[in-house]
Amino acid sequence: MTHAPRSPLGRLLSAAVLAILVLPLTGIQGCDGFVSRGWQAERQMEFLRFATEVPLSPGSIGHLISHLERELRSPGFDVPAGAVPDDAWDGIFDKLWRLRDTSDFDALRLTNLLYGYRGHPVASEALWQRAEQALLDFKYHYRDPTPVRIVDGSPVVDNMWYWSENHELIFRTVEFLAGRLFPDRVFTVTGLTGAAHAARARPAILRWLDERARFGFTEWHSNVYYNLDMRPLLALIEWSDDEEIERRSSMMLDLLFLDLALHVHRGTFGATHGRSYIKDKASADTEDTFPQTKMFFDDTELPYRSRGSASGAMFARARNYRLPEVIRRIALDDAPLWDQQRMNLPLDEVPPADPANAAPPEAPFGLDYRDEANLPFWWGMAAQPVWQILPLTLHVAERDNLWVSQFSDFAALRDFVWVPGDFDATIVQAWTVAAGLWPMINMSLLKEVHTATFRTPDYMLSTAQDYRKGVRGSQTHTWQATLSERAIVFTQHPGYVPVAPGGSVPPDWNWQREDEPGPGYWTGEASQPRSVQRENVGIHIYAPQYVPLAFLGFDFVPETHAYFPHAHMDEVVQQGPWTFGRKDDGYVALYSWRPTMWRRGQPEVFQNAGLDFDLVAPGGANNVWIVECGSKEQSGGFEQFQAAILAAQVDVTPTAKAFDVRYVSPSQGELAFGWEGPLMDDGEPVAIHLDRRFDNPYIETDFGETTYEIRKDHWRLLLDFEREIRDANSPPLDWLSELQSSLSGS
Repeated sequence: MTHAPRSPLGRLLSAAVLAILVLPLTGIQGCDGFVSRGWQAERQMEFLRFATEVPLSPGSIGHLISHLERELRSPGFDVPAGAVPDDAWDGIFDKLWRLRDTSDFDALRLTNLLYGYRGHPVASEALWQRAEQALLDFKYHYRDPTPVRIVDGSPVVDNMWYWSENHELIFRTVEFLAGRLFPDRVFTVTGLTGAAHAARARPAILRWLDERARFGFTEWHSNVYYNLDMRPLLALIEWSDDEEIERRSSMMLDLLFLDLALHVHRGTFGATHGRSYIKDKASADTEDTFPQTKMFFDDTELPYRSRGSASGAMFARARNYRLPEVIRRIALDDAPLWDQQRMNLPLDEVPPADPANAAPPEAPFGLDYRDEANLPFWWGMAAQPVWQILPLTLHVAERDNLWVSQFSDFAALRDFVWVPGDFDATIVQAWTVAAGLWPMINMSLLKEVHTATFRTPDYMLSTAQDYRKGVRGSQTHTWQATLSERAIVFTQHPGYVPVAPGGSVPPDWNWQREDEPGPGYWTGEASQPRSVQRENVGIHIYAPQYVPLAFLGFDFVPETHAYFPHAHMDEVVQQGPWTFGRKDDGYVALYSWRPTMWRRGQPEVFQNAGLDFDLVAPGGANNVWIVECGSKEQSGGFEQFQAAILAAQVDVTPTAKAFDVRYVSPSQGELAFGWEGPLMDDGEPVAIHLDRRFDNPYIETDFGETTYEIRKDHWRLLLDFEREIRDANSPPLDWLSELQSSLSGS
């Protein structure tokens, strides 16, 4: 059968029909460069249906928002009046009243609830008024006076942490939005009106946005804290009614979604993380960012996990924010991807050898270590005890009496260095003490990082390259290989062993419910390796560069280990120093210089079904681990992959500080790496510290620049923070015609 050729008008009409009827089903808006409103609404409804399959949990603000939002969107779905009893939020109000840590998270949930649903009969008017008063009575800044409050016979102590990257934005966002919500009412802690609070918070929000636009994120690629950045950004977009803040927040949220898109594999944000916990690292659906990746990228068959998720609820009700189509397409692109990024500022954490005669240190990028206006940025890096910032930390903490609660961990350090009445002498003494303790007291520091990620349809490998080698990392996650949502492999140097005599983890410990303090057994690094990645190959050299002081709590275990879950692999094979895993068509091979064993008799990490998952290399904290990923397409069958790896030459040579490593990879050729110097690839040096903020096929941006142009095929997004431009473009009409022709077969 033949078809008569169509006229130009007919082709145009067909393309228009395609754009109207077909493209929205794929997420394409057609002309404005964003996912379609209909597609996004359906993705949101999928979460709302999931969240509301069970009766309302009235004490969960996230669950309540989901129910109230579904009532707005689904005719016949009703939330009964009075379903929230008057005591349902007592725990939240008490937490805010007592100024406990993470109270700002709860304040943000209340703010979203009040803006979106204030007055709904699900709660009494008295309860709505109590929610308002909780925000009016809240403390928003560490320099505000701590109110005199007696609870159980003792005065309330301010234990809130204001200074990490995410907390800084959340406090300022809640203050701004609460101030806008109650402009004429008096906030009891300060005596200021809401309008004054909003005016105070606004420049701090803009500065936070500008700093991240220039330098990226301190808590890089974090599957915990990106989530906590995304919530306040979305709240500002939805509720601020401030054109500049809404636009800049939308642009920053785009950058966060771009970072997710570059590092998502089968629903897993499987990157190296500046901060993470074992509760988030072992499975895609336990990551705090999972609601966003599933809702907007739909890259996994795993269902949503938490019906009370505040993030799921907030993004499910979003109206003002739509995801740029180009970012969604990057997330779903199966083409091999090599991404390198640079984030955060450099900080030489080694104090001067002669503190008394040391010149004042110079800060990078025009900043100043002595200017209190820069303090939120330095403290956001957890740089309070780093020698350049320590004098200002001491001055502000002494002035504002932060030693009692928030800085109680630093109080002992203050007692060692403080010289009453002589601040210059205090500085010298502080630098002198820091010279001996810096590898340990700086364990939470998050400074400049260079990350590398290689993604294929079958696996993803991601690494923080040459990052703070040999010193402690409180919550850092140096590298990860991801084959599927739960087939995940990484190594770690533990701070303790849970099953040894005196181990601190009881047999009934649940890693998914309890945040492990780091450096712990799975969270953080007791000493961070010197790591490097060349596409699908990574080399990780562990060699602690400090003396453990167990009596001060700065200890480590003389072993390293790997998470290698048998239960989530289709096959696991061990031969010699190599352990191999296969999941579907993706492969991973892991080498240990020290002989390995499987540690048993400990709490499972995540649904390990009684099978082995903890591959331990005892005998010393210094070790070399090598990882190589492959696939059926790249490497042939799983047996062929194993044979090629086993035939590869590996030379590990101990040195005075660590090791020199030479590995002749079947896929990458000869790689050489040590404790010093560059990576050598077939004898040629390879740069692992780049000047670019982003370097991948979709975007190339120099570090410090604030213009980002993201492209995939005909799709484009321009983010220009200096000119405040957020411009998303869709393909031209002739591309739609080509697509229509390909779909119709004509």
